Amino acid sequence: MKSNTSVLLSVAVAILGFIVISVSGINIPGQYLFVIGALATGLAIQFIPTTKSTNTSEEANTADFTTATLYVGNLPYRANEMAIRTLFSEHGKVISVRLMKDKHTGKRRGFGFVEMPEEDAKNAIAALNEYEFQDRSLKVREANERAPRNDDNSEN
Repeated sequence: MKSNTSVLLSVAVAILGFIVISVSGINIPGQYLFVIGALATGLAIQFIPTTKSTNTSEEANTADFTTATLYVGNLPYRANEMAIRTLFSEHGKVISVRLMKDKHTGKRRGFGFVEMPEEDAKNAIAALNEYEFQDRSLKVREANERAPRNDDNSEN
């Protein structure tokens, strides 16, 4: 917020300085005008009250509930995030959609995850598990927590 204000204030000071100099006929080099404008802007910004950003109703709503992550399997490879979001949105609020891709080929792997509020997730599971979507029978269930990954190859 302050950066936008400082840019606007700098422009205003520059325009005002140009008008004052043009009208008065005073001959002041540009670099001095720049320094004067920068100092004036810096001082003025110190006195501009900062407004605390308020949450939009959507931001406030997302913080007021617990979420559940759903595993969605047997997805058609041609399905994209928007198609899955649209399908799940019919059963509640969708917070995020992540479709998994092979890291070497970049092709979709046929499964993904949808994050929803807990109540909406229960509705989506009931409605969409075994649902025919683009000629595939979806598998929808609550996702399991990912096990911690052990990157070192030693067996302990």
